[in-house]
Amino acid sequence: MAAVEPIATKKIRNDSAYYTVSWSTLEKAERHRISQTVPAVSGIYEIYYVDERGRFHLFEVSQAWYGGLRGQIREKTDPELESDPRKREILDERDCYYRFTQVNSVEDILDILFFLFETYFPKINRMQSSGRYRLIYLKEITRDRFFNPLLT
Repeated sequence: MAAVEPIATKKIRNDSAYYTVSWSTLEKAERHRISQTVPAVSGIYEIYYVDERGRFHLFEVSQAWYGGLRGQIREKTDPELESDPRKREILDERDCYYRFTQVNSVEDILDILFFLFETYFPKINRMQSSGRYRLIYLKEITRDRFFNPLLT
């Protein structure tokens, strides 16, 4: 099977957007690995930590625009750069993993994050879409069959 690039694509039909998000392979957050494999481009990333039972928990989902994915993921997985004591403790004590997708438009980033936040946190979503579409749909493609545990 050919490798799928970790990039988001979009089709527009009528007043709806249909996004396909191809995630990168889930990787352990290690400084050198991030520097070698994560591109310095705009996109969306997710960071997970693993609890004592081996279960994955969503730690952060966010965007990278200025500075790119490489810089954001590197910064958000480094306990020395984290100011929140609770987050720092997790980063210090737990294995963390990340995945990302490249997105070239800030409006598309807003739409995808809006969809993800509506799905992951329906009662507390404070994200706004770009407002360009009446409906937003999203299909995820993962090469390693890892799907967010919040959805399963």
